[in-house]
Amino acid sequence: MQFLEKLVYSISAQILPTACIACQQFQARYICNACLNVLESNSLIHYECCYQCGIPLQLKELPGQHCLHCKQHSPWFDETHCLDRYNGILQDALHQLKYQKRIIFAHGLAKVWNQIQSTRLEPYSADYLLPVPLSREKLLARGFNQSWEIARRICFNKDIQKLPHALKRHHHISHQAGNALHARHDAIHEMFYIDTQYVDRLTDKTVIVFDDVMTSGATLNEIARILKDIGVLRVINWVLLRTTRLT
Repeated sequence: MQFLEKLVYSISAQILPTACIACQQFQARYICNACLNVLESNSLIHYECCYQCGIPLQLKELPGQHCLHCKQHSPWFDETHCLDRYNGILQDALHQLKYQKRIIFAHGLAKVWNQIQSTRLEPYSADYLLPVPLSREKLLARGFNQSWEIARRICFNKDIQKLPHALKRHHHISHQAGNALHARHDAIHEMFYIDTQYVDRLTDKTVIVFDDVMTSGATLNEIARILKDIGVLRVINWVLLRTTRLT
């Protein structure tokens, strides 16, 4: 199936017009030079960010490389690497993928990640990559998991194995968007679990968790908690877009 998908995409790229995923101007590449320059100049990789949660640091937080929240309430995950802020030039591309079901944008977003972020993260060694899952009900409704559609196209060290089915999620009818920080953490508790057939493989390993958006960090923190509970040594978050601070 992957071979057929790659073949169709290759042929389409040759015979169909391409639009920049950021500004939608027709041109040959997935992102135009102007938008790529903006992204490379303004993305979060050029900011001093908290080593643990990836949030841009305030001036008083710079010396310790950790935000005050992580110092006071240390999360379960060990480090976080984000490509750009949520309200940046890639926001619409992600919305096109998630809500308009335009899978082609997963190719573009992954290629942007590969071009800008993967080379910077290459020295990091890990054993497995797990995408943040959707519940079975939400997956059936949407038809795909946007985090996996991006993650499956990310290129990195061949020794890192992608496990799209190891992490599972229970269904929850409410949405986190707009909730206060403490409410997000309460709502996500006990929402994830590890498929039992993968537990032994993950024990004593370093795991990368990939998510499309990080807001409060509640989802990634809960995932890191259950991973640490089964014996995972380190949990590293890779995030496409990071929101600003919540209250």
